[in-house]
Amino acid sequence: MPMAALAIRARERSQDPRVDGVLERLLRLYPRAIDLDMDRLRVLLGKLDHPERRLAPVLHVAGTNGKGSTCAFARAIAEGAGLRTQVYTSPHLVDFNERIRLTEGLVSHDRLAQMLEAVERANAGAPITVFEVITAAAFALFAAEDADLCILEVGLGGRGDATNVIERPAVSAITSISIDHRDFLGDSLTGIAAEKAGIIKPGVTVVTGGQTPEVLAVLAERAAALGAPLLAHGRDWTISPLTDGLRFEDAHGTLALPWPSLAGPHQYDNAGIAVAALRASGLTVPDAAFRTGLGRAEWPGRMQRLHGALAAIIPADWELWLDGAHNPGAGAALAHHLAGWTDRPLHLIIGMKQGKDAAEFLKPLLPYARSVWAVAEPEQHLALPVPEVVAASGGMAREGGTVEQALRKLAADGDGAGPARVLICGSLYLAGAVLRQM
Repeated sequence: MPMAALAIRARERSQDPRVDGVLERLLRLYPRAIDLDMDRLRVLLGKLDHPERRLAPVLHVAGTNGKGSTCAFARAIAEGAGLRTQVYTSPHLVDFNERIRLTEGLVSHDRLAQMLEAVERANAGAPITVFEVITAAAFALFAAEDADLCILEVGLGGRGDATNVIERPAVSAITSISIDHRDFLGDSLTGIAAEKAGIIKPGVTVVTGGQTPEVLAVLAERAAALGAPLLAHGRDWTISPLTDGLRFEDAHGTLALPWPSLAGPHQYDNAGIAVAALRASGLTVPDAAFRTGLGRAEWPGRMQRLHGALAAIIPADWELWLDGAHNPGAGAALAHHLAGWTDRPLHLIIGMKQGKDAAEFLKPLLPYARSVWAVAEPEQHLALPVPEVVAASGGMAREGGTVEQALRKLAADGDGAGPARVLICGSLYLAGAVLRQM
């Protein structure tokens, strides 16, 4: 198989060979997977009669961590209000069509393949990245159906991301910002914030979650320059835990909300962003929809309790969890959640992607772990070699091989020792590989 095909299968994997065929051909047109230049996409969208100008009101979501969870909360709330909702997210975990959700559900393989082929024909062999073509296909699919809300998750950065061709969303949202994608966004937190702030549009309200003071200053400066109202967590809206749920408050009033269906204290912020953004969007969303939506949101690979084949390897009174956290900011948020897991020992299974700051990701997690196992799955895209994960842990981690092998070693070591938890984390690509084994 050509190297281009191997790369696309490792990174973009579909369950449909027709979709894979289009993606493999497209990868050869522009071998760089990421190129933050929107000119190629604008030309292609022009050939498609500009579907990006014919979308339902858009909620545009950028940030480092929590984008997908925020989109999941927003979708659940909107659907609870009876709004026909479309969603574009990335990356997928198991099947490529997870990236595009139409009003009736995930796009079918056949419909996705047809649209990708139509976009490929329109592009006519011009240099293009795969993400740009996927984005064009999503826009064309969205424009072809009636909808009330279109939720777009930024792929990388903001200013130069393909989704940023949208000229005027109904509302923008920026989740927690931290260091990630150094090779494209640099090492400066304020520089990364400036890239994320690139989605702010003139006069369009932007909602931001909890940010460091220097990040918030960058966002506020950009918003002020564009006359965009800025709704900041802690200043313009708040969300806080009570004994029986959450309390949300903004200029529209107070909401009593249930505990979010997505686990972890960091999800309070993501839930609050979704609530604040929808309340600022101009769409009609009854208070009841906010309550039902937060309790129903689903987002695989984010503090997800696993059952099935892998869970059957460990003792019956153990729990197996999966989370896609993979950068230092996500590691800190995850550690906050682990601080509440004091009722039983915790074992970590860690597999990371090359280019990530593994040591900084692991640092806040290691104090909570009874044992740490370093793994790499055979089809895990750009998996960091196991010895390098061990080194990043300061030697605390043991070589586990694959997730299945690590679980078997754990079961052999800990069988009969009482209830415990196992958490698999470190990479969304690892999360996808694990879910494919379920």
